[in-house]
Amino acid sequence: MKKSLSRIYILTKRNIKEILRDPLSLIFTLAMPLFLEILFYFIFHNLTSQFEMKYLAPGIVVFAESFISLFVGLLIAVDRSSSFLTRLYVSKAKSYEFIFSYALSILPIVFVQSILFFLIGGIIDTSIFSLGMIFAVILSLVTSFFFIAIGILLGTVCNEKSIGGISSIIIAGQSVLSGMWFPIEGLNKGMITLMNILPFRNATMLIQNTMNGVNDIFNDFLLPLIIVLAYTIVAFLTAIILFRMKMKSK
Repeated sequence: MKKSLSRIYILTKRNIKEILRDPLSLIFTLAMPLFLEILFYFIFHNLTSQFEMKYLAPGIVVFAESFISLFVGLLIAVDRSSSFLTRLYVSKAKSYEFIFSYALSILPIVFVQSILFFLIGGIIDTSIFSLGMIFAVILSLVTSFFFIAIGILLGTVCNEKSIGGISSIIIAGQSVLSGMWFPIEGLNKGMITLMNILPFRNATMLIQNTMNGVNDIFNDFLLPLIIVLAYTIVAFLTAIILFRMKMKSK
């Protein structure tokens, strides 16, 4: 166990260094959602409660996490195309050690994102500063694991040329199926049911409800958390299995 943790630590440090070598991608990952948060608030917050900061900021936090799937997927795809992973495949490192090292290297970005989006949102609307916001920041690390797992999975099976187009499906899914941009009450029951069983809306609801207060502990918190965790576990297990298959094929 000690040796395994040591290898994960070493690989995580290496991945963080690789991430820092591409500051433009980091800037885009932070700046794009932040721009949308500010823009949509000032345009729409007087028209619908959907864009009040207490709902918009948590929604943007989760929306920004969907970009992480592209970020981490591209990192792995580039490593696969180079000789780096080929050299590591012959080492004693296990597939889960590779996977966890990529996941852990992304967490600092998620943490900075969450604090930044809530902080800017709080500067615009100070009413969102609360204990619930602190819990929402912490819980955003949990929801981020789903998008990290999806990114790792895509990076394992896709090359660096195709990863952008395929990961955009995840970004679009979070944008359209989370209900963060529009009220879902006018949709038909089939669409609402689909949104409720997929992780996108549940991840958004989880952060929004944590920040604004939970009325029904099961429906508002535990059920969304269970759904997000279930998808996350399946995605991670699938990524580990496929990564191991890639290692054996090398």
